[in-house]
Amino acid sequence: MPVTFEIPPVATATSDVAQSDETSQQILAHGKARDLESLVETDARCGVQNYGRLAKAFVRGRGARLWDASGKEYLDFLGGIAVVTVGHSHARVAEAVTRQMNAIQHSSNIYYIEPQVELAEKLSELSGGMRAFFCNSGAEANEAALKMARKWAKQKNAAKFEIISTLDSFHGRTYASLAATGQPKYHEGFEPMPQGFKYVARNDVEALRDAVNGYTAAIMLEPVQGESGIWPMTLEFMQAARDLCDQNGAALIFDEVQCGMGRTGKFFAHQWTSIKPDIITMAKGLGNGVPIGALLARDELAAALVPGTHGCTFGGNFVSCSAALATLEVLRDENLMENAHVVGKYFESELEKWNAQTGAITEIRSHGLMVGVSLREPKAKDLMRACLEDGLVFNAVGDDILRFLPPLCITEKDVDDAMEIIARAYAAL
Repeated sequence: MPVTFEIPPVATATSDVAQSDETSQQILAHGKARDLESLVETDARCGVQNYGRLAKAFVRGRGARLWDASGKEYLDFLGGIAVVTVGHSHARVAEAVTRQMNAIQHSSNIYYIEPQVELAEKLSELSGGMRAFFCNSGAEANEAALKMARKWAKQKNAAKFEIISTLDSFHGRTYASLAATGQPKYHEGFEPMPQGFKYVARNDVEALRDAVNGYTAAIMLEPVQGESGIWPMTLEFMQAARDLCDQNGAALIFDEVQCGMGRTGKFFAHQWTSIKPDIITMAKGLGNGVPIGALLARDELAAALVPGTHGCTFGGNFVSCSAALATLEVLRDENLMENAHVVGKYFESELEKWNAQTGAITEIRSHGLMVGVSLREPKAKDLMRACLEDGLVFNAVGDDILRFLPPLCITEKDVDDAMEIIARAYAAL
């Protein structure tokens, strides 16, 4: 059976995010926040313009709320793109990071790092005995997974090198993780891409079977595709991937960078099934905003990486691992996985009610607090901007898909507030 936290059912979260008005004002007044116009001008002059930014700059956050320099409050239903797992500025995470910063921040992986070992032990328990390698991001975790899978496969058969992933997937922006990403638009201008990657349509079992051959080293899947708009893999497709890997001596990699960390209601999204991968990658919500990535692997595959084959200067550092340990404790103690499941269902039901009134939606794809909404008309970006001005944060995936990835501490009341803003903004459009 998958290893998960034992959590009693609850209806809502109980995050320690309350704060007095006086303390809030002190935080707002800390330092001299630059005005938005100055930030935009300086960024345009000094920064690489590779982000399509919205004209907002947040200066603080608590729980599922954000504030800009003017004091305007926003309800956050994006969570830094699935990064803020237990809520903004959670006291226990902040305290753990502060305590560690006051002790030691870095010593290098040449030496043992106590919080890294403790985090590896905790993730081993949660994954059913897998071994952990630490890095700084999801892209790095996926790079490590691809290297591990190829090296392991080549040790058994030197001809194996191909990686199969799915169309509309997203695995990162470094070269190998980008090559594994099944979206040609992200490859444009960066050719030639690394060789040995091919793609099949998600949930197309026959296409997957046709793609596997004697060169296949690994199949890489997101149990729920996130970046392209929240698209779950079917049980049949995931089981076919597991069977094909077993039959052909290939590794099954589950990229849980976005769908892991309790977001679907279980610690890993694949734990809703009985299917077990050989490698799991994770990042985003693991440190609640402090950068950290992790690769988890079965013993046999982990053994492929020996000293000198892979590494990461900052991977598993004291501060990041302390943040992750505190995040895992809060996730457990505040019953946030159960909350994600319960409130996610409630959010889905409220979206369905709104659609019954407006006919605005063609499809709702919900798995815990991963929610994708396909609109009947190409109004996603306009709706996103209108809601942002009215105090609700989420993002648009193209012209017709809304994506919601809120902190797992949101309540049903937060959903009610969000739906009011969405309904008001949509009517205004």
